[in-house]
Amino acid sequence: MNAIKALKQLDSKNIWILVKLCFQFPLFVFPTLSATKKCLSISTQHYGRAHYKNGPANAFRHALWNYLISKECYRWIKNEIKILSWSEKITDWHEHAFPNRKLAKEMDLHNNAVGRSIFKDYSNKTIPETIIILTAMTSKSIKVNENSNFANFKNKLVHINDES
Repeated sequence: MNAIKALKQLDSKNIWILVKLCFQFPLFVFPTLSATKKCLSISTQHYGRAHYKNGPANAFRHALWNYLISKECYRWIKNEIKILSWSEKITDWHEHAFPNRKLAKEMDLHNNAVGRSIFKDYSNKTIPETIIILTAMTSKSIKVNENSNFANFKNKLVHINDES
């Protein structure tokens, strides 16, 4: 993960939004960066580069990312509402700042929400225990398309491609 390279891809509007978010939640910036690095490492360890495609491995990565952001930030402030708000805002910002096709974006936002739900339900679990839970969920990930109603898949991971 090269944060400088990623920031260079952004327009001034999205940089400004990011700066405002970081000023609203300054204690969460470094834990979020740490969580992002851990997420990429764990996802690569479990799924190789498949987590960069829109398959079940990608669903795993997005859910794990939101879980880890929440878990890392919880070490700083034991306020679940604030942490989940930050996690949602920063990952939603990411999905809007780095454009994706409509279905892929909808899938990512859905899987991000699943990750935050996992944190709410399993915040007392260790990261390895949560990875086991997410791996099991990944094996049951549901393939979606443009006609899918994501509301039908609450607390289930979804994917577009069968690659993983």
